[in-house]
Amino acid sequence: MQINRVLLTAIASVLLAMVTIQSGASLAKQLFPLVGPEGTTALRLGFAAAVLWVVFRPWRALPQGRDWRSIIVYGLCLGGMNILFYMAIERIPLGIAVALEFTGPLAVALFSSKRKSDLLWVACAIAGIVLLLPDLSSTQGLDLIGALLALGAGACWAGYILFGTRTGKQASGGITVALGMTVAAIVLVPIGAVSQGLALISWEVLPLGLLVGVLSSALPYSLEMVALRNMPTQAFSVLMSLEPAIAALAGFIILNEYLSLLQWAAIGLVIVASIGSSFTPKKAVGMSV
Repeated sequence: MQINRVLLTAIASVLLAMVTIQSGASLAKQLFPLVGPEGTTALRLGFAAAVLWVVFRPWRALPQGRDWRSIIVYGLCLGGMNILFYMAIERIPLGIAVALEFTGPLAVALFSSKRKSDLLWVACAIAGIVLLLPDLSSTQGLDLIGALLALGAGACWAGYILFGTRTGKQASGGITVALGMTVAAIVLVPIGAVSQGLALISWEVLPLGLLVGVLSSALPYSLEMVALRNMPTQAFSVLMSLEPAIAALAGFIILNEYLSLLQWAAIGLVIVASIGSSFTPKKAVGMSV
């Protein structure tokens, strides 16, 4: 009974983490008319870094020497993942952006496998991506730039996983993400400040920015850590595979974003590919955007 209770707590933590991440993304999208994707990214990273420093106190175990290289690259990937994703959802629906972005961790999983059976999951992923990519002959289809930005965010997510694995050998997960978030904030907060000026510190914007930072980064990461301590990484990865569907639902409920049946089918193919790839031995993919 005790084991089942622990496992249920872990599952609930993963699901709640995904809900908070996508709720934060939906809220962030509503900030775009006020401060744009650059300003919203600056607010999220700045507040998230501050909260994570308070929670994990990384000054207790700072990296030494060359260890900083992996931390810096990890932070740059984290920052790139954030800003490219926000620029993408300014142009395309949230669920589609998350499905396209999921190609990053999916590629890491599949390229690390040497099993021929994984070719099936590659085929599913490619089919889903092809169905989601816009028809260039149509003037009313999905925005091409938005789709490419989401794929770029996925590439950054892949880098985040690879360099996060390296940094994880040098420091705890909480300290790693706090330092990585700080690197991302140092780079992108000034860009947001220059881009949006005083609008970034208005009383209309700051509370929402804090909420986005907590919902999108600090809270879900903490929940994921609880889950990873109490469930197998494979089960964690399978549950994380549901994130594109949760994103699509969040976009529908909060942002009134409607997807066609074909787009839902494409998202389903990406989810199937992600679940299938979860049975490839690897580390869990970690926090998304």
